Amino acid sequence: MDRLNERAELMGRMLDTIGAMNHVPTSVHTGAALRSAAYRCINCSETEACRAWLESHPDGADEALPNCPNAPLFNSWIDS
Repeated sequence: MDRLNERAELMGRMLDTIGAMNHVPTSVHTGAALRSAAYRCINCSETEACRAWLESHPDGADEALPNCPNAPLFNSWIDS
């Protein structure tokens, strides 16, 4: 459970940091996209890089961490 909580916290922080939290689509497919994103996050091996990147962007960022497995999805939410 600790890993799940940690990854959920990092994913939420990433969405907040890039401003995507307010742009998450409300379509029928959003639930599946979020589940897939959570799965990718749970299985990601870049936790420390993610945490360091988030800590180095306290005022926000224009895009997600480039090596984030969810970067394409999260960035698409900013652009839409």
